[in-house]
Amino acid sequence: MDHARTPSDPPYALYEPMLSHRGPTPFIIAQLGQSLDGRIATPTGKSRDINGFSGLDHLHRLRASVDVVVVGVGTVIADDPRLTTRRVPGRSPARALIDRQGRSPRDAKWLHGDGCRRIVFSENPQGWPEGVECIGSADEPDIFEPARLVDALTARGHHTILIEGGASTISRFIDAGLVDRLHICLAPIILGSGRAGLNLRPIDELTGALRPRANAYVLADGNVLYDCDLRTPARGGVHGAD
Repeated sequence: MDHARTPSDPPYALYEPMLSHRGPTPFIIAQLGQSLDGRIATPTGKSRDINGFSGLDHLHRLRASVDVVVVGVGTVIADDPRLTTRRVPGRSPARALIDRQGRSPRDAKWLHGDGCRRIVFSENPQGWPEGVECIGSADEPDIFEPARLVDALTARGHHTILIEGGASTISRFIDAGLVDRLHICLAPIILGSGRAGLNLRPIDELTGALRPRANAYVLADGNVLYDCDLRTPARGGVHGAD
């Protein structure tokens, strides 16, 4: 960790990489909220109140700073998010769902017509509301690979992309080497069991671990937000035990 910030520090540095991004190359940020012991939900899938209001405000500011927010169908089924910016100033982004089999309820909140673009990556074109763009078919199964998903979004003019959840979706994009920035919001709560935040490809040695340069921001309610630059390694090397 490079720096620690106090709750009074302005958070503009957290959003500047997305707000200032220009050009055809996409900028991808992923966001994860978890407990002190690395859990994003209880064993029964309850997760909504882990990070409290400050973590939720941060997530809405992230949405306001990107062109499109992407979630997997598990997040929609578990939480039924709106994927809007209703808690903060700023326009809501386009919304994209990865739902190969078309399991999302057709009346889910993310589908509500509010003027924002709605995209679903699915092999099931049936029943989506009018105006929802369905991408994918059984004839092109690789469209569900992270790189192809990103290509499809950038081809539609979306160059700043937030991968919001769930854990398996974020893990797939990190494993594919596509995530530029990772925000981990760490809540002062211990669940003791439940779903892990990330599940990346296994490594044999610590030299294979990701060691991003990171800044920490203490939020008003005790959450600690880690801003991890996955394109820049942390200063210093790996030291063996003495």
